[in-house]
Amino acid sequence: MSRITRRSFLAGIGVTVAGLAVTACGGDKTIAPSKPVSDDMESQLNYYSWGDYEDPGDLDAYRNKFGVRLQVDSFGSNEEMIAKLAAARGTSGYDVVVPTGVYIPQMVEHGLLDELDHSRIPNLKNLEERFFNPPWNPNSRHAACKNWGTTGYMYQKSLTDKTPTSWKDFIDLARGPAKGKVSVVEDPWEVVSIAMGSMNIDPNTTNAKDLAAARNILVNQLAPTIQGYNSSITSIVSGGAYTLLQAWNGDARLALMNESEPDKWGFVYPLPTANLFTDNFAIVRGTQHPAAAYAFINHMLDPEVSFTELQYIGYQTGIKGMVEKAKAADLPFPELLFPSDEIVDRLVVATVDSATQERTEILNQMQARSAR
Repeated sequence: MSRITRRSFLAGIGVTVAGLAVTACGGDKTIAPSKPVSDDMESQLNYYSWGDYEDPGDLDAYRNKFGVRLQVDSFGSNEEMIAKLAAARGTSGYDVVVPTGVYIPQMVEHGLLDELDHSRIPNLKNLEERFFNPPWNPNSRHAACKNWGTTGYMYQKSLTDKTPTSWKDFIDLARGPAKGKVSVVEDPWEVVSIAMGSMNIDPNTTNAKDLAAARNILVNQLAPTIQGYNSSITSIVSGGAYTLLQAWNGDARLALMNESEPDKWGFVYPLPTANLFTDNFAIVRGTQHPAAAYAFINHMLDPEVSFTELQYIGYQTGIKGMVEKAKAADLPFPELLFPSDEIVDRLVVATVDSATQERTEILNQMQARSAR
């Protein structure tokens, strides 16, 4: 339960890792059959993903089912992965990669991804419509949803007699009963979205006045209350140092599963909105193993495989029928796996835009101001 999740690892290292050498995270863990299952199936697949982001049993099942030698390498940020593919100009050797949705238009524009042949991925039909047809990847043209999640906050119920519902409530708790015991994630967009939400402003705004107002709230009001910037919260909740923690829903669930008294905590999907992130399977332009790549994506979108992925990763996969499977399996804290349609419909996708650098500067200024 205390392992660092993909979201935590990404935020903790920031974007400065671009250009670092790729390190092997997986590799062959079983001896694959000596021959692929069909004449058109290649004998090799090179997969580039986040560290510890797939159930090893599902990878072994693919190896054994299709007779493919699967090599798994890991990256630490979208920027690192994109830089690797761009520098190689179609000769990276990778076949399938796992970009976050907001980066897919950029990758398509620069010719890094192949368009998907849907006839070779029949399990695409299993995706929920909102994840099959997102605005940044219409009709899953260049990628298929791997999993998704959102952001909210955990709070000790003893802090208040009321049930908090918004980012404004988060700031009020931080400046009041939770002062000095507050944690936020180490991610510029996510932290700035707290202030934008409290003002009911689009968190993707690039308006200079909006950003200045957010800076004032975060640096002068919120920063003095913060004890830590913790993207990985799964092992710190039980320690007692924090009573209010911004968190991704899957990480909050892992923390509660590790908590001896989970009932003393509440979790809020805050109004008016928060981030909807997705990670996706995509095929690299220039792949040398297209049949193996399509078989892999189709395998991972199978509902049974997807359910084991959901349990291992701790985040929803976008595949239909997962709620029913979770109920049948009596998975703990299902509300943190499955936000309601009402909640999902109000979420927004974070953008990489002209305000990205300023958001980073705001976070850096907050950290300098915080009582740590």
